[in-house]
Amino acid sequence: MQENDDVRDEERRESGEPPEKASKESSSSENDNKNDKENGGFEDVCFICRRPESRAGKMFHLPNNISICEDCMHRTMDQLSQFDYNGMLNNGSFPGISFVNLSDMQGQGGIPNKQKVKKKEKAGEKKEPAIKKVPSPHVIKASLDEYVIGQEHAKKVISVAVYNHYKRVITGSMDDIEIEKSNILLLGPTGCGKTYLVKTLARILDVPLAIADATSLTEAGYIGDDIESIISKLLMATDNDVERAESGIVFIDEIDKIAKKKDTNHRDVSGESVQQGMLKLLEGADIEVPVGATSKNAMVPLTTVNTRNILFICGGAFPELSDIIKRRLHKETSIGYSAHLPDEKENEGNILREVKNEDLRKYGMIPEFLGRLPVVCTMDALDKDMLLKILKEPRNAILKQYKKLLELDEVDLRFDDGALEAIAEKAREQDTGARALRSIIEEFMLDIMYEIPKDNNIGRVTITRDYIEGKGGPVIDIRSQAAVPSQPPAVS
Repeated sequence: MQENDDVRDEERRESGEPPEKASKESSSSENDNKNDKENGGFEDVCFICRRPESRAGKMFHLPNNISICEDCMHRTMDQLSQFDYNGMLNNGSFPGISFVNLSDMQGQGGIPNKQKVKKKEKAGEKKEPAIKKVPSPHVIKASLDEYVIGQEHAKKVISVAVYNHYKRVITGSMDDIEIEKSNILLLGPTGCGKTYLVKTLARILDVPLAIADATSLTEAGYIGDDIESIISKLLMATDNDVERAESGIVFIDEIDKIAKKKDTNHRDVSGESVQQGMLKLLEGADIEVPVGATSKNAMVPLTTVNTRNILFICGGAFPELSDIIKRRLHKETSIGYSAHLPDEKENEGNILREVKNEDLRKYGMIPEFLGRLPVVCTMDALDKDMLLKILKEPRNAILKQYKKLLELDEVDLRFDDGALEAIAEKAREQDTGARALRSIIEEFMLDIMYEIPKDNNIGRVTITRDYIEGKGGPVIDIRSQAAVPSQPPAVS
């Protein structure tokens, strides 16, 4: 064995490589490759200072998957060397003392992967965006048309804004001209499809999406979610992949709930202060985000996420904004043959189209916040015709869902035109948008879904207007009389 080692050392000397250095480099590279395979692209986080391996350096690995950086290990050993713990325990000064079991602090599984962050690429390596090719605006709008009925102006505005944003993300810059991102403010009554539109958009583009609620946000130091929790939800949606999260979409719903409170005598911790805290978040900055949690504390690691390439879409109903717009329009009336009468737009359902920044400022949004949302997009209230189309035309329409459910029981479900009109009229009365359609259908379909599995002879059920209005019952045809769609033959 000694002769073989001498021969290897002699060969390394002839090649000009020191034997000890070569063995250390080979062993370190093997250990790095082994750690990369075991961690699956995650990097370790120091159990004491919570810094990742890319910032803290080499880690010492303890049982139960606990890692400690060199600085914390040296400080711990220096503290331990100053005391004679054996003497104190032997002379009985501290009876009953036992060492802390690290597995009790971390659980049986050690530090889970949800509290580790993905390793970042080195500075010399080229970073690839999460989305490599963005479709044209007309392609995006055509895909949205399959799921969202109406809202032509809103779909066109969002398609162009998203197309320009992701062109900027992919190219970085054009001719040394830096392109600013265009965050979007969605205005529309409840149930008009704001959240559904953003969900469909993220599914089409195949980019990470996080949906946050502005009602739970408060100023730092108060009970509630911090502003950084918005980015933390996006990071969790990407399995803690920071680079992929930095090109995602964040939808902040109920943004009108953080408007400045009027005539208040106490600190506004969930209004104007939240808007001020979100300014850097919307514009683009490095945000310290907790990993695997929605709030910062000493036991949660932190990572840095740059929000420069994150598209923010803020949506809200702004229920009292229509009154502010009407008061402004009344002041702009004039006298003469071409004058605009005060009551011209009084009964207009889509008065939000006339919104201006001054109306939003009167509502309670600060100018600095509105300046970081340059694209203002309004969505129309749903009328009877749009509700009828929502019932039938989308790819996953409500009626298609119930027909599919009854097809599993070999029953053909049909709706006549009078029934659909009655459903749309009832939904208009509730004034909750498309959400009212499902509640109405759930109500009158309850008895049908309960009774049909009892009788195997039922072949067709036809819903009529009398049944929707409570004046009669559905038309039921026996299987021998109904033309039930043929089922595919069973595969043997």
